[in-house]
Amino acid sequence: MRDAEVTAAQAYVRLLEATRAVLAEPDETPVYMPLLASPIEEADEALRRAGLAGNEDRLFALVRTLVPGAAAPGR
Repeated sequence: MRDAEVTAAQAYVRLLEATRAVLAEPDETPVYMPLLASPIEEADEALRRAGLAGNEDRLFALVRTLVPGAAAPGR
């Protein structure tokens, strides 16, 4: 696993955790949604640098390496 791939997978995991935190309080979601802009930007850039943009299967394989038991969305 290359450093850029690890960085991209970590950025995705941070985005996922931030999204879960925002959605944990449905009444407050509109207030917190702007806080996702930075993790989204970080993940997008990291995915591009690692050549993983559009390669979800590879990304989710990397995420499962970092977070055992993690499943790809919809699976």
